[in-house]
Amino acid sequence: MKPYRSLLFVPGHKRSWIDKALASEADAIIIDLEDSVPETDKALARANARDALSVHTGDKGVLIRPNALDTVHFGADIAETTHGNLTGFLLPKLFSRDDVVRFDALVTAAEIAHGISRGTVQLIPSLETAASISKVDEILAGPRIGGVMAAAAKDADVSREVGFSWTAEGTETLYLRSKVVLAARAAGLRSIVLGLWQEVSNLEGLRRFAAANHGLGYTGQVLIHPTHAPVTNESYGLSPAMRDYYQGLVEAFDEGQSRGHGAVSYRGDHIDLAHANHARQALAFAGSN
Repeated sequence: MKPYRSLLFVPGHKRSWIDKALASEADAIIIDLEDSVPETDKALARANARDALSVHTGDKGVLIRPNALDTVHFGADIAETTHGNLTGFLLPKLFSRDDVVRFDALVTAAEIAHGISRGTVQLIPSLETAASISKVDEILAGPRIGGVMAAAAKDADVSREVGFSWTAEGTETLYLRSKVVLAARAAGLRSIVLGLWQEVSNLEGLRRFAAANHGLGYTGQVLIHPTHAPVTNESYGLSPAMRDYYQGLVEAFDEGQSRGHGAVSYRGDHIDLAHANHARQALAFAGSN
């Protein structure tokens, strides 16, 4: 999956909200069929998701969060919303790789039923249980994995599961967040996102939270409000100053190599191949958004 900087949740039973989310500044949206949808509106949410996918055009990613495997809804969620325009399913409340395999079987059957090439739709595990975090390496070795979402939300499923008390500084989740980044990098994943900042009006808090997690290795963040998209796009993106720095670094290194040098001095720093490769990767990531 492409490394989206911002992924905006939208409740599936609110059809007009889906259109507004698609028109927002978020790189991708997540149509929720799970927690934000009342039990009586599950079928409506599926129908809205299917309708939105059928008319979707453009580069904005569209993901769907189905209901968990211990509900009566997950089968219909996958069967009815698998679509050629769907980027992937964000898988909730996983406990092991076996859960990913179950979802994979359902998606494969749905792709065949809808005439979609097998493997089109990706699976993005949402690590919000203690079991899933402890087994992250195993889960990310599952089929169709296109990215991963770590959870560190205030007073949500993960805090109840793990037992931590949330703080804005995030010391209590540093190990959990770091563990997921390392496992995702080892698995070769490009999209490593974090959820989520719940204080809707506290944009400065969001900015600090996003900057800290970008520094930790996350490539983007799940959002609950469209006003958060510009902040996270900036925080997980490349500033003009850093873009200029990296472009100059690559040029200086390439020029040095053409003269037979394996390392050069650039703006007072020692630069070799590892630094040039890092700069190229950062520029490539920025160019994909």
